Amino acid sequence: MKDLGSLRYFLGIEATFDSSTKKLLLTQNKYSLELLKKHGMIGCKPCKTLVPQGQRVSLYDGTALSDVTSYRSLVGGLQYLTLSRPDICFAVNYVSQFLHKPIDVHLQMAKCILRYVKGSLGQGITLSDGNCSELQAFSDSDWAGCSDTRKSTYGYCVFVGGNLVSWSSKKQSTISRSSTEAEYRGLANAAAEIL
Repeated sequence: MKDLGSLRYFLGIEATFDSSTKKLLLTQNKYSLELLKKHGMIGCKPCKTLVPQGQRVSLYDGTALSDVTSYRSLVGGLQYLTLSRPDICFAVNYVSQFLHKPIDVHLQMAKCILRYVKGSLGQGITLSDGNCSELQAFSDSDWAGCSDTRKSTYGYCVFVGGNLVSWSSKKQSTISRSSTEAEYRGLANAAAEIL
């Protein structure tokens, strides 16, 4: 057995401990830069938002991509980035829904996420001392957000002692008949995660 000192880098996640505030910051800066470089976006202009406002994109509103492998590689890389970036979870979930037949608009959306990542390098998860008996959870859902299937998307995040420990954003498996039903389904998934 060998003592390697304080944790600095593990499985692509960089750990930075601030002894004055006693907080641990988990980021994926190196991985983010490698992802930008791999997809030719290292010199791109940063973007402040992940997904443009307005109606969501349909499966049929564009031209099919000739090389779907690069799109799938980009989205897979973004999925790994959500390990320390819960702020991009919804957008990555959204572009992941088109892996089977992506179009040019989906590629533009995935590149928009990369531009956002470039503008927010250094963001990550902060862990600090806290009361571990204190538990908080937040849940939200849209209603019939998918223009093709009319399924809703829910998301939740769970905090223990003020530290984010679990988060998710997923499309619901069935169609909700009302916004209340969509919210209850999202809340049920959050409650199941808490338990």
